[in-house]
Amino acid sequence: MRYGFLMAGLLLIAAPAQAEDHPRSTYVTLVLQAFAAKVECPGTDVVYQDLVQKAEQMHLPEGTTEKVRKAIAWMHTGGKMGEKQDDDLMAEVAVATQATDLNQRRLGMPSWCEAQKTNLAGLIRAKGG
Repeated sequence: MRYGFLMAGLLLIAAPAQAEDHPRSTYVTLVLQAFAAKVECPGTDVVYQDLVQKAEQMHLPEGTTEKVRKAIAWMHTGGKMGEKQDDDLMAEVAVATQATDLNQRRLGMPSWCEAQKTNLAGLIRAKGG
């Protein structure tokens, strides 16, 4: 139950960070979904360099990919891996996590995985490919 209140609080804090002119929040969602696809979708892999290139294409600061990766790892392992990042980034990860979880439940995992092949083209690949 505490987790639910924490997520609700983070969502309220993160609302301003979700403005359309905030490309980092879009990027956070892409990275989170790519790693979720790697974990949840059989035969899927992520190539870190592809994520770095996407950040460059989006004109994000150097090092953004690593900060996002560390934030996602920290949040999804309860602080056992990765590193806590600034509050804005952690809030963006929380919002992306909730949105991804809702989409996975709404679509069902097989359909969500199939959709990611198109949505994340260039960020995820077939393993060994």
